Amino acid sequence: MIDLGLSKLAIIGVVALIVIGPEKLPKVARMAGTLYGRAQRYLHDVKSEVSREIQLDELRNLQKEVADSAAEFQSDVEHHFSSAKQEVESAWQGDIQPTPPVSTFSASADDIERKARDFRRKKLVRSSAVPAWYKHRHGGKTRVLSGAARVRKFRPGVKSSNSSFF
Repeated sequence: MIDLGLSKLAIIGVVALIVIGPEKLPKVARMAGTLYGRAQRYLHDVKSEVSREIQLDELRNLQKEVADSAAEFQSDVEHHFSSAKQEVESAWQGDIQPTPPVSTFSASADDIERKARDFRRKKLVRSSAVPAWYKHRHGGKTRVLSGAARVRKFRPGVKSSNSSFF
């Protein structure tokens, strides 16, 4: 783009003052400003229309992909339904013995132990994610109290001291 500094703008202003004259310079400057504003609005409209067209094209492509996947899913479901129907009809007629359903879920002890470990780790992360300064500021729990300590703290008529044993 054109590099216009303060000195170059001053030179252009002086030349315009000399060529146009001091009487017509405000009108010309106002007209130049309005033309510049119109040009900016026109460019903005063109850019927004181009981006709108691009988004519309992307939406059309997405709609086409969704329609294709829906048609594929429908044909897959129809195929499985017809095969299951044929198996039921053949089993009803006594042609073949029905096969027992296959269990897709089998968890070993290692898998269960790993999931329990992950659960404990995630629970620890969730419970310790709030910083202590935030808990202090907003009155959250900062340390764990035993059941007896909670009973003593909230028992009516007993003054609980805020001093710690340590």
